Amino acid sequence: MSISFRSNMIASVNSLLLIGGAVLLSSAFAVQAETSIKVWHTLSEHNKKEFESLVNKFNRQNGDIKVTLNAFSDQDALDTALGALPSDVARPELIQIDESYIPDPSSKRSYLMPLHKVLNNHPIKGVDWFLPAKNSVSRDASGRLESFPFALDIPVIFYNLESFKKANINPPTPKRSWIDLQEQVVEVANNGSRSCPVTSDQPVSVNLESLAAVNNQPYFNSGKGKHVFKFDTLYIRHLSLMVGWVRSNMLVKPDFNDIATKRFADGECAILMSNSSNLGWFMGQRGLSFGVAGLPYYPEVTQEPGLPFIGGSSLWVTKGHSNPTYAAVSQFLEWLASPDQAALWYKNTGFLPITKEAFKASGSGKGVLGQWHTLVEPYSKQPVAIAHGFKINNYPEIRAVLNQTLDNAFGGKQSAVSALSAASAEAERIASK
Repeated sequence: MSISFRSNMIASVNSLLLIGGAVLLSSAFAVQAETSIKVWHTLSEHNKKEFESLVNKFNRQNGDIKVTLNAFSDQDALDTALGALPSDVARPELIQIDESYIPDPSSKRSYLMPLHKVLNNHPIKGVDWFLPAKNSVSRDASGRLESFPFALDIPVIFYNLESFKKANINPPTPKRSWIDLQEQVVEVANNGSRSCPVTSDQPVSVNLESLAAVNNQPYFNSGKGKHVFKFDTLYIRHLSLMVGWVRSNMLVKPDFNDIATKRFADGECAILMSNSSNLGWFMGQRGLSFGVAGLPYYPEVTQEPGLPFIGGSSLWVTKGHSNPTYAAVSQFLEWLASPDQAALWYKNTGFLPITKEAFKASGSGKGVLGQWHTLVEPYSKQPVAIAHGFKINNYPEIRAVLNQTLDNAFGGKQSAVSALSAASAEAERIASK
């Protein structure tokens, strides 16, 4: 009996050891089978949380792929971290890159791989992209996707409903004409919003780039290998109007930081001209009642307003990774583009929809989401030539010059005429380098 019991016990122990070894071996293979995808991004605090929520959901549903996120304050901080990496292997598989409006972004960043090359081997299925191929954003000259259109936005007007109601503006919505809007701003300023009637954090986008697009005018002229910026009467008239707003304390001098957006979020400013990607953040602000509208235009220039240029950023794939890794990247992007996930992203952030399916799944809605739906819908249609977007050599450097130009004019250092004349010459010089 004792011998039999001892033999059975030894057999049981051996069985447990075999089972335990098999479990450990299985776990080891499971770890090896898991593919890791690193994503570096520069999303704002609100949009970062929305992205984290989506990624956590993806990780729960896809045990063989693990997506990890690393957030940076801005593009410069992300680029600095990229430059400090010890090797190509350490580079994240996906990085968020701001729209630079240059012809070939991957030529300036040798580590980028156009998305269409990944999709050739690992296609994303069942997707009808929201933006037509003729839009230059996220696409090359042949209409192929260079990057994943995940965080694209447009300049819009956010307006505080309570401020408009206090000013007895009925209906409480901004006028589409700049001159009519000026009359409303005066009323708003005189009825409770004197400290901040209007502000903006996107002076170049609102007052130069999309001024052209909304008024159906070319932003620049190309010929003989040159880009010529003709800041004509439209620009001079508009900048003079904005300078007048600054001098009369109707417009708080624009600035590239979060001061303007926070002042609107806190209910201090009546009107904010900024990127639509602030929409989700503002919707979550307790006590803030607001609407969203399109940028104004000049009826003397065009009968119907056009569409502002698309900006924002997108996710780029990087070089130097294995084929199974790129397959996992494609799977992750396909999941982000699926109707349910992309609809949540669109509604909760203020970024343009990734796909037409996501836009349809979101519905038209009411209130601010209904207004946003109306502003977004035209972008799904084939754009007119002016609304395709633009690509200019060395445009980030040009944009810095344009920003300084506007700052000089708003600060009274230069007249609208002299500031725009100097900017035109400098922009042409930089574009020709």
